[in-house]
Amino acid sequence: MSVEQTPLKPHERLATLLDGDMSAVNALIRTRMASEHAPRIPEVTAHLVEAGGKRLRPLLTLAAARMCGYDGPYHVHLAATVEFIHTATLLHDDVVDESEKRRGRPTANLLWDNKSSVLVGDYLFARSFQLMTETGNIDVLRILSNAAATIAEGEVLQLTAAQDLRTTEATYLQVVRGKTAALFSAATEVGGVIAGRPEHEVKALYDYGDALGIAFQIVDDLLDYWGSDATGKNVGDDFRERKLTLPLIKAVAKGDDEERAFWKRAIEKGDQRDGDLEHAIALLNKHDALEDTRQEALAWAERAKTAMLVLPQSELRDLLIELNDFVVSRVS
Repeated sequence: MSVEQTPLKPHERLATLLDGDMSAVNALIRTRMASEHAPRIPEVTAHLVEAGGKRLRPLLTLAAARMCGYDGPYHVHLAATVEFIHTATLLHDDVVDESEKRRGRPTANLLWDNKSSVLVGDYLFARSFQLMTETGNIDVLRILSNAAATIAEGEVLQLTAAQDLRTTEATYLQVVRGKTAALFSAATEVGGVIAGRPEHEVKALYDYGDALGIAFQIVDDLLDYWGSDATGKNVGDDFRERKLTLPLIKAVAKGDDEERAFWKRAIEKGDQRDGDLEHAIALLNKHDALEDTRQEALAWAERAKTAMLVLPQSELRDLLIELNDFVVSRVS
């Protein structure tokens, strides 16, 4: 099959369908990331914003608003708000994680410094609040400001939970809801709110985004042990960074004393040796932790699909359902 004949993926079809709206979002982002007095702000922001990526979160906002019949201008403001919040968290995350690469490019903290990344992230958060207030909708302000607080809370919780073998699946879910799902659910929910849809439809949009975000993160964590060139994931990155994600939590819970001693040395103490990653994967397979994690991702994806069925049938609704299936297709 030639490149021209390759079917577009759901997010690519969404982007094509919403091309005009997305162009308006990109123009607004470029305008609002400018700074007359601090030229480093647009330099740092442009490095990350223009690095590519699917722009999935703003697409969700645009799709939800259009699907709900919105024909005003403020879905563009909300989509830009969501992207600014996301970009701000990436800048902060790279500092916290001491990352050197994102999307195959050097991180902003590596090219400039940690101070610039943190302060520009703060600037983008401030810009996001300016944008959301311009809608004049108090419910939109409540949803997105709550999401920003939940994201920060989830990141702080992860600091204490990521290398603690006592971390439970419930705590992991709380972290995932903070670091990933909160912005997904806010992105879809505000689309229904700005369109003035009834409460049960707005709740369905929230539930869809929440479940989609959780499935998205579980798949990402699973691919750290199932990664390949095809998925773009390097096997074992989370293990080397000592992140206690769902597959490890499941294996630790089923492990004997000898296995727990291994996890304590490799994850809690950070004493990793040659062959540890292979041993870790063997333990994950021994306790079916990878398969159990895969089943959880599929279950959350099914929840997202069920939630979306509450909305009236439309091309956009069906595309969002397909997008949900695509998120888990890498492990299906």
